[in-house]
Amino acid sequence: MRQIYEYHPLIGFRFIPETKARIPHEGGGYLVRTNQSGFRSDHLFEKRRRSGMRRILLFGDSFTAGDGVSNGQRYGDYLEKFVPNLEVFNFGLPGTGLDQHYLIYQQYAQSIDHDLLVIAVYIENIRRVGSRYRYFANDVGEHVLYQKPYYALREGRLELLGVPPSKLPIDPNALSEEERRWICMRERFPKLKRLFVRLRQHRLFDDLIVKSGVKDKVLALLGYKPVIEYENPRNAAWLVMQALIAKWITGHPKLVALMPIPIHQYVYGVSNPRSYQMRLRSATERAGGIFIDPLPSRVQYTLEERKTFYFPVDGHMTKAGHEALAKAIAPTISSLLMDSK
Repeated sequence: MRQIYEYHPLIGFRFIPETKARIPHEGGGYLVRTNQSGFRSDHLFEKRRRSGMRRILLFGDSFTAGDGVSNGQRYGDYLEKFVPNLEVFNFGLPGTGLDQHYLIYQQYAQSIDHDLLVIAVYIENIRRVGSRYRYFANDVGEHVLYQKPYYALREGRLELLGVPPSKLPIDPNALSEEERRWICMRERFPKLKRLFVRLRQHRLFDDLIVKSGVKDKVLALLGYKPVIEYENPRNAAWLVMQALIAKWITGHPKLVALMPIPIHQYVYGVSNPRSYQMRLRSATERAGGIFIDPLPSRVQYTLEERKTFYFPVDGHMTKAGHEALAKAIAPTISSLLMDSK
């Protein structure tokens, strides 16, 4: 696969500017195009807004950047179709958390004319905020560890650390036991997840347990909580995330909205979203921002329809998932843009 990222001394990495590549994927592959600023977009991120146009600055991770779908098939692109005279500057970057999104904003977006800034928080990424290292797949599919920038709270104040991150991969065996605690783990039970992936290769298991819905029913009965970090208001990663939300919203001169992007378990009705909804809504509104929750609109679809929103193995949103998300938030976005005039 062609390399589409390059090192960045503040953020850690970014897309290579002005590149075009076809990425292999379970959905049949997708096309990535980047602009001069090094973000997935078919148009330039011009500083001055065109007359008669409204503009959103959008920040997020791979669910916002659009892993799995081509440019033009992401929820930001659909918003441009659903809301008249709107252009969306999508600063989404895969593999990043809210800390890096804030750095992207500082580095690339502060001086760009706009009407609304939207922070898209994929729920699981609280773990990235609470980490200093993260695994990435290289060109040959090997998982290698890289350092990332991160924030820490020092006497109630946010302090940026880990900058510049190392340009070279990190040997996890060379890290102390204490430092290994700061490696981002996507799953709470990685060994169990690997076993499950292997079992899915057997068609009988896949048909009886996964496709039949038995797995989701069992998880729901057990009260499965995929992201427990939001359960505790004193969780260290949450405290940093909460402080970042407050700093970003209160320090920005225009209207800011925060939108949580739920993990599929919440969309399928397997897990209770109350904890993350409560934490993120409270942090956003205390700072003076607008909380946009797309989950109520998404669960109005039938379960079969909802299951078309995600790729079964990759887990990212399909074209249908992006379109449904854009439809869920378009009325609120349109209203906020009217209010910002």
